[in-house]
Amino acid sequence: MARIKPQALLQQSKRKKGPSRISATTIIFYALILVLFAFFLFATYRHWSNRSRFRSENQLSGSEGDSTFVDSRKSDLPGYAVLNTSKGSIIIELHKESAPEVVDEFIDLCQKGHFKGMLFHRVIKHFVIQAGENEGTGATEDWNLRGKQHTSMKHEAFMLGTSKGKHLNKGFDLFITTAPIPDLNEKLIVFGQVIKGEDVVQEIEEVDTDEHYKPKISIGILDVSLTQKI
Repeated sequence: MARIKPQALLQQSKRKKGPSRISATTIIFYALILVLFAFFLFATYRHWSNRSRFRSENQLSGSEGDSTFVDSRKSDLPGYAVLNTSKGSIIIELHKESAPEVVDEFIDLCQKGHFKGMLFHRVIKHFVIQAGENEGTGATEDWNLRGKQHTSMKHEAFMLGTSKGKHLNKGFDLFITTAPIPDLNEKLIVFGQVIKGEDVVQEIEEVDTDEHYKPKISIGILDVSLTQKI
């Protein structure tokens, strides 16, 4: 049997311990797996990103829809009231923004015919004409009972308002100022302004009254009609 030389044994040992070669097919295979994995991660990110954006847009459109619905309801409310009196017609522009609750109550009472036949029971020259159910002599002293629940507009002449104490068994009286009265800002809730018929207000203001400022002849509101436009 032939002897193997030590140099040959050493070379054979090195060949056995040496790293095996990786084929090109294996490299391409693993590269494709990495590419597919990266594509899967990107597609997942795009999916959740678009889903979150879609939800946000839906919430925004929903809130805009609610706002549009509320605005449409506001636009449906009458913007003007026509007081047909025994002296003529007085056209009032309603201030829905400054006193929305009072305007809503006024409109509701108009639709129920609350003011039909109501008399002007107090007429004070260069001050105010008042129509309502309360004919007590101390009504003007009660104007400060309701508190500061509304931000009244500045009281100029020909402004329409109601008493802040109207819910204390005073009914819903109507006051039309006939002169600027800034000291009533804490006593009267202004919710409208005369835009036509100032001459009718002044004619009512000029009627003869007794010592309690009650007109000697009956002057009243025949009816009140509501309209969106004049």
